[in-house]
Amino acid sequence: MSAGQTLLLTAGEPAGIGPDLCLNLADEDVVIVGDPRVLMERAEQLSLAVPVDIIDAGAPGHHEPGRLRVIPFPFPGRVEAGKLDPDNAKTLLDGLRFAAGACLDGRFHGLVTAPLQKSVINDAGIPFSGHTEFLAEVTAAGMPVMVLVADSLRVALATTHLPLADVPAAITETRLKQVLTVLDRDLRQRFGIKQPAIVVCGLNPHAGEGGHLGTEDETVIRPVVDELRTAGMNLRGPLPADTAFTPSAGHKDAVLAMYHDQGLPVLKYAGFGNAVNVTLGLPIVRTSVDHGTALDIAGTGKADVGSLRAAVRLARDLA
Repeated sequence: MSAGQTLLLTAGEPAGIGPDLCLNLADEDVVIVGDPRVLMERAEQLSLAVPVDIIDAGAPGHHEPGRLRVIPFPFPGRVEAGKLDPDNAKTLLDGLRFAAGACLDGRFHGLVTAPLQKSVINDAGIPFSGHTEFLAEVTAAGMPVMVLVADSLRVALATTHLPLADVPAAITETRLKQVLTVLDRDLRQRFGIKQPAIVVCGLNPHAGEGGHLGTEDETVIRPVVDELRTAGMNLRGPLPADTAFTPSAGHKDAVLAMYHDQGLPVLKYAGFGNAVNVTLGLPIVRTSVDHGTALDIAGTGKADVGSLRAAVRLARDLA
């Protein structure tokens, strides 16, 4: 790869398994955004012989397999595996903001993110709901769409990190139109699918049971699906979520779930540990893992690099 085609990889929460995973990707042509000291200390803790090279952000140089190139964002204090420290939150987000900007201006070809711990960032007094929303803000994206991919199964979300009580009010005709438009467009442009077939889940059990189990499916979701189908999108729905993932539902290319825990349990059951989180609707390529920071196994050598490796490879394909 040329320098302009190299991927950036943010190392994520330093007390979690992010540094462990990065060390296990020394064979991949990626540049790490993180704290070199943390990576070197974690390598020693894990008995991994992975040299760490500190590089300039504008000159990533040539990748030498087995070595890590790191753009330094040093944390203010010592990092210990498994122990969160809110003092590190600002540095974490500074690194993520830099990485998004470096992809936006064309210095790097795509962004892959190791997991963050949302709670410790909020504990630091910084409102943070997730990578998806943060990256949408810093790249000035109109409507980010969170999609998880496991082999041929793709699950998109109409809403992302919201309390369940706030979901119905967030599902508006305007939002659904925007989400489905982004999903259809990026399935075409990013994934190369000429005519994406998308199944749309209902919000309520049995997709509202004709209004007896909630009205949103008939008054909000169905009119949007009908309108966009008339405009040329290949859509089915709203279908009951408990059958939307069955072969007969026809989810050839993607399923749109209305909220986080409606769609992702199915996806993670199908491919946990090898699934990839993709943010559509951004002006940059961004992929991530399908799991969290796993504080309990950080520094033990038990972390599975499968999802992060899959995220790197999908980022290259999408780019």
